[in-house]
Amino acid sequence: MEKELLPVVVIGGGPAGLTAAYELQKRSDEHRPLVFEGSDMVGGIARTETSNGYRFDIGGHRFFTKVREVEAMWHEVLGDDFITVRRLSRIFYKGRFYDYPLRIFNALANIGPYETYRIIGSYIKWKLRPKAQEDTFEEWVINRFGGRLYMHFFRSYTEKVWGIPPSQIRADWAAQRIKNLSLAKAVWNAISGSNDTASLIEEFQYPRLGPGMMWERTRDLIREKGGVVQMRSEVVKVNRDSMRVKSVDIRRWGEDGTDEGIERVEGEEFINSMAVRDLIHAFDPPPPQEIIDAADRLKYRDFLIVTLILDHADPFPDNWIYVHSPKVKVGRIQNFRAWSAEMLPRQDTASIGMEYFCQHGDDLWETSDADLQDLAGRELEELGLAKAEDVIGSAIIRQPKAYPVYDGAYKEALDTVAEWLKRLENFQTVGRNGLHRYNNQDHSMLTAMFAARNIVGEQNDVWDVNVERSYHEEFEAKPKKRGKKGTAARAAL
Repeated sequence: MEKELLPVVVIGGGPAGLTAAYELQKRSDEHRPLVFEGSDMVGGIARTETSNGYRFDIGGHRFFTKVREVEAMWHEVLGDDFITVRRLSRIFYKGRFYDYPLRIFNALANIGPYETYRIIGSYIKWKLRPKAQEDTFEEWVINRFGGRLYMHFFRSYTEKVWGIPPSQIRADWAAQRIKNLSLAKAVWNAISGSNDTASLIEEFQYPRLGPGMMWERTRDLIREKGGVVQMRSEVVKVNRDSMRVKSVDIRRWGEDGTDEGIERVEGEEFINSMAVRDLIHAFDPPPPQEIIDAADRLKYRDFLIVTLILDHADPFPDNWIYVHSPKVKVGRIQNFRAWSAEMLPRQDTASIGMEYFCQHGDDLWETSDADLQDLAGRELEELGLAKAEDVIGSAIIRQPKAYPVYDGAYKEALDTVAEWLKRLENFQTVGRNGLHRYNNQDHSMLTAMFAARNIVGEQNDVWDVNVERSYHEEFEAKPKKRGKKGTAARAAL
């Protein structure tokens, strides 16, 4: 008689959820992962969408990491389907393009000697008399770059991305994303040609058909090994008995969008990657009211991309351009051929992704697809990159909860929620939205790997991964150990 495997329910089919399932199958022959994804595609925000043969990302996804096990998984799954891509990106500001990372002569020629003098003076001023506290993004950046450079290259773009002033964003975000970079270091890198700041790497790996190729292949491998990956299966309730989760309720959707009803699925262990705020509201019975109130203070930034097909080849060579100009709404512009030529079915055309940061339900989010195409075409022309009349097609994707927001309320709220979640005996939460951390794909994967390993006997604290660590700098340090299962004090319900 064949041995019955212990079911491990995985909520979400993005990079974190699929990595957890893949890792569990590598580590255990006693468990069977059951992955439930609410949409009809795997990969989450790292999926690759397709329209009329054109493939495009929901934002660019570089495959670069210093985490050995993450890199090993990438190559185990995709093998020779990776290509090496040279990074080319620029900043558009006040009608000029600035190389990014900084190229000293390009920057000086663009900004002029007088403003260069003012930037240096401002930098010296803030190095001599820095802000005593660095609670906000604004304070963190000014202490390292000076107020003048902050005004030029950080303030407007950051506010465009997050929809709130940088003075309301916590310093945690800056420390995580651009740690180890300062004006002095940027100038030295530009002069010397050296660069050890990981977020500014010069080349990276990329799946030849886009990042979704990685997750589609991972899905297939999980299924081949006996695991389950079910699409259009939305987890709507997480059922618990005291601090132990027993089952999840799943709403099934047909291919035509019809509601096929709810099914209850039991599990021995559970790994979550849905957004923390949604997760807390899914528990039955619900957590204490103070936990729900804390979860409701967590906010998200939404995102949409208008991919324009042009009737001629690439209007610029960059992978992407950061648009700092407040005169247009677009925040970043992708050139998908610069990632991989195989993203385009016709090489005499161009595929340009116009990225907009917004909030679910705001005017931009609610704009019709036709009007979004017109807006993106006009802005592409206003930036001098191509003419609106060159647009021969488009595809629009709206992505809710793309980025967890690091506002002034998030840290205390997240700590409150995390302390309650940590007390669950057989439930772990991982990934960007599962931990409410603005991390990268490899960070999300690493938390998922640790969660899977915990199920087979390790004792890793997934909440500690990346805390006080830079973008890529310290991943090889071991995470803190968590207490043995079942030993944590149980709070009153």
